[in-house]
Amino acid sequence: MKGRVLDIPSFRYLFLGRMSTTMSNQMLMVIVGWQMYDITHSAYDLGMVGLAQFVPTFALCLAAGQLADRYDRRCILVGCLAVQLSVALLLTASTLGGWSGREVILIASLGLGTAKAFQLPTQQALLPTLVPLNVLPRALAVNSAGSQFATIVGPAIGGFIYVAGAAVVYGACALMSLFAVAMIWLIRDEHVRVGREPVTLASLFAGIRFIWTRKEVLGAISLDLFAVLFGGATALLPIFARDVLHVDSWGLGLLRCAPAVGALLVSLYLARYPIQRSVGKIMFGSVALYGIATVVFAISSSLLLSLAALTLTGAFDMVSVVVRQSLVQLETPNEMRGRVSAVNSIFIGASNQLGEFESGVTAGRLGAVPSVLIGGAVTVLVVALWMKLFPSLARRAKLTTS
Repeated sequence: MKGRVLDIPSFRYLFLGRMSTTMSNQMLMVIVGWQMYDITHSAYDLGMVGLAQFVPTFALCLAAGQLADRYDRRCILVGCLAVQLSVALLLTASTLGGWSGREVILIASLGLGTAKAFQLPTQQALLPTLVPLNVLPRALAVNSAGSQFATIVGPAIGGFIYVAGAAVVYGACALMSLFAVAMIWLIRDEHVRVGREPVTLASLFAGIRFIWTRKEVLGAISLDLFAVLFGGATALLPIFARDVLHVDSWGLGLLRCAPAVGALLVSLYLARYPIQRSVGKIMFGSVALYGIATVVFAISSSLLLSLAALTLTGAFDMVSVVVRQSLVQLETPNEMRGRVSAVNSIFIGASNQLGEFESGVTAGRLGAVPSVLIGGAVTVLVVALWMKLFPSLARRAKLTTS
C-alpha cells in the first residue's frame, strides 16, 4: 500500500523534499540549542529560541493562509526553503568568522520561524491535491514516516558530526535545503494554482470560522496544542543531557531523535493499517499515555530509561497527529485548505515553539526536572477535561463521516 502512494510522482517529490528539509531543520535546531547553552548556560535563552520561532508563525499565519489559497503553493514552498538555506549559510559564516553569539542565534531562529509560518500551511494544503482523497490518511502516515525518519537521522548526524565543528553541520544543512528546493520544483499538479477570491476580512478569518464551527476538529487541534504546550520537553533536552544524564553532544542527538523513533514506528504501522474504528478513544488514550511517558522522562536519571520514555512520547503523539491532520484535511474544501492549515499551524507552533518558551521560563524558576514533571501531569488532566468539553470527539468512531 505504501508503494502505491509513493508511485505518484508529485507526492514522491514532496515526500523527498520534506524529508530533506526536516533533516536540515532538525540538525539546525540541535546545534543551535547546543551553541546557545554553550554561550549562555541559560534555560531562559533556550526558551527564547522557541519564542523567536513562534512569533512569526503567530504574526503571519493569516497572511500565509491567504497566499496558500491564492498563489502557486509549490513556488511558496520554494521561497520558504530558500529562506532556510539562507539561515544555514548565515550560521555557517558567523561560526567560521567567529562572530556567532546569542543575538545571531536568535536572528537565525526568527528567520526559521518566518519560513515555517508560510511553509507549514502551504505544505499541508498542497499534499491533499497530490493524492486521491480516499488514500489521504495513508498518504499522511507515509509522509509523517518520512518526516520522522529525517527527525531521527538529523539530530543523530548533527550531534555526531558536531565534533568536526558547527560550521560543518550548518554547511550540510545548506546542501539539504538546496536538494529540497529541487524536489519541490519538480512537483506538477493541475490543482497547484487555485482560485483567487477577493481579500476581505471575511476571507481573512475564514479559516478560524471554519474550525470554530466544526467542534470535533477544534477539539482535536486544541487537545494537541495543550498536550504538547505543557508536556513538551524538547527545549530542555540540552539541560537534561548535560546536567541530569551527564552526556555530551552525542547524547543530546540521541535524546532529540528518540521521540522520532517512536513516531516513525507508529506512522509506518498506520500507513499500512489506518485507524478505522474508535478514533476518538484511541486519540484521547494516546495523549494521556504521552503525558505519563513525559512524567517518566522527568524523573529518570538513566539514559536508557530516558530514551525509552521519549520514544514512547513520540509514538503516542503520532497517533494524535495522524488523527488531527486527517480530520482537518478530509473536512476542508481545497479552496480553503491554505487558510485552515494556517490556523492549524498556529496551534502547532504554539504547542512546539511557545511550549519551548514555557518550558524554558518554568525551568528557569523551578528547575528542568520539576518543569517537565508538572507538564506531564497537566497533560493527563487536559485529556480528562477535553473528554468532557468535546464528548462527540471522544465518541467518534471513524475519520470519515461516510
